[in-house]
Amino acid sequence: MAKHSTRRQFVERSLAVAGLGLLGVRASADTEADWPELSISKSEWKRRLSADAYAVLFEEATERPHSSRLNKEKRDGQYICAACNLPLFKSKWKYDSGTGWPSFYDADKAHLGFKTDYKAFFPRKEYHCARCGGHQGHVFKDGPRPTGLRYCNNGLALKFVPEGEPLPELVS
Repeated sequence: MAKHSTRRQFVERSLAVAGLGLLGVRASADTEADWPELSISKSEWKRRLSADAYAVLFEEATERPHSSRLNKEKRDGQYICAACNLPLFKSKWKYDSGTGWPSFYDADKAHLGFKTDYKAFFPRKEYHCARCGGHQGHVFKDGPRPTGLRYCNNGLALKFVPEGEPLPELVS
């Protein structure tokens, strides 16, 4: 285990020195939460969610590009976590990135947790719902102004609530 940590630290430092550090920030899941902490088991999430949504949210799968109905969603409203209903994005932050996944240039960062993901060999900044831990997607530095960021989200990890409709209660 120590060998793995040392190798990982070496790779992180090497990439940072090479100028490839991800967003210049160490990923962290620390947030100041104003909601109750969830203690729902993976087996309970599996029962509550579709198999595809469970795979994305709790096994960190990625849906096929261009498969989400949310790609074409243009109405005003909010995007919430598909597992626990925590608001994550406002529709005014959404844009068409051309990637095939719902993309946003900003987020309610107090509702997100971050970590570094090495599954694609190079480090990527992964984000998830800070309340339930559900995997949402990755954030990249190729987005539009004013932030320059692209929160590339799995559509299966989100629900859309149109403006004027009440947000659903947080899952408990």
